[in-house]
Amino acid sequence: MIDAQPHSSTTPRVAALDQWIRTRFVDLNTRLEDLYAARPNRSQVDGVGDDVKAQLLEEGRDLIVPLIEEGNTDEGFDRAFELLGNVGYYMAACRRHEITEPSRERTSPLVEASTLALHLGASLGTAPRFVTSHMETYNRAVNGVYRTFTHAPAEKLFLDHNTRGAFAYMRAADALGRIHPMGVSHPATLDLLVHARDALRDAHEMNIELGQKLDVDDFFFRVRPYYKPYRVGSQEYRGANAGDFAAFNQIDMLLGLCSPTDPSYSQIVVEKFPYLTPDEQRRLHESFRHPSVLDALLAQSEHADEPWFPTHTAAFLEVCEAHGRAAEHHHEGLVVPFIKRPSEQIPEEHLAGITASGPPLDLLLRSLRGLVDRRLAAERDDLPTRHDDIATLRGLIT
Repeated sequence: MIDAQPHSSTTPRVAALDQWIRTRFVDLNTRLEDLYAARPNRSQVDGVGDDVKAQLLEEGRDLIVPLIEEGNTDEGFDRAFELLGNVGYYMAACRRHEITEPSRERTSPLVEASTLALHLGASLGTAPRFVTSHMETYNRAVNGVYRTFTHAPAEKLFLDHNTRGAFAYMRAADALGRIHPMGVSHPATLDLLVHARDALRDAHEMNIELGQKLDVDDFFFRVRPYYKPYRVGSQEYRGANAGDFAAFNQIDMLLGLCSPTDPSYSQIVVEKFPYLTPDEQRRLHESFRHPSVLDALLAQSEHADEPWFPTHTAAFLEVCEAHGRAAEHHHEGLVVPFIKRPSEQIPEEHLAGITASGPPLDLLLRSLRGLVDRRLAAERDDLPTRHDDIATLRGLIT
């Protein structure tokens, strides 16, 4: 049993839900996953373990009902966001076990959970559901153990690597964000570019290791299903997505590989805002206002013969290469083998809602491929990339 040490401001009712999420909730989900794994078709979960599902549903509801009276008692963002996460874990698990299923409902049957989630989401300025930050950057550990849905080693492996990878991307974004006030020719800019490059290489290595250690079936059947879309009240919200941090898009725009004036790219970014914490939203807003390093270097091409220019430009190109390589590996080394290929082996009737973001898998894969090619500055005639500008910059130093 985990001794869930609450925040000092946490009320007994909030602490009780947190304790349940960290203990009994994990046991119930794991028991259900074991039942599914014993079936010939692991995707068929309807009608399996109904007694366990009833326990999950009622125990969670009994802990949430008293919290509606408390709502967000203005005891700090961290406490309220953690509470929203715990309510979201419960709702996401109900979705995974098809206690609730958005295609067959007009409003969520989890009335009490929806009520509390909507109140918390509105007060916090975020989507009223469990999001990626609840699993990673705001997932408070108690005695070394953070919140999970199940006891599956694959889930912990996935979260450990994703969390470390997210922080590596944040380090890169922070370094790049400090360049604009100083200018691309400032001597310290070289240090910042090197820091960004090294952080992106760390993220890439983390993903390589994840791909080597993670079991495909365990991820596809035991981990992924908890990240599906579900309804809160009458509205369906997309699932938790590994890209739901500002850093990825900050890097895109600060480097200049993606443009905020590209409608298809800006649409991706705008749709992401509600799934970010307020501080992440602020960082992303700022990235829309800053000029990119690529454009700044091109604008100073008349200084190509100055000592700083080839050194800083070469370092910038290394950052772009590291960003593109990490994006390519994430797509080809993780998305394709861990989502695309396994989905080809399951019955068609179970493909609906297979992606966290909602659209059919083939459309999602096309969109992701376009994003990868922007980050690679690949040559494409059907979407805007910075291929020619990168080639121009490279020509200035060779």
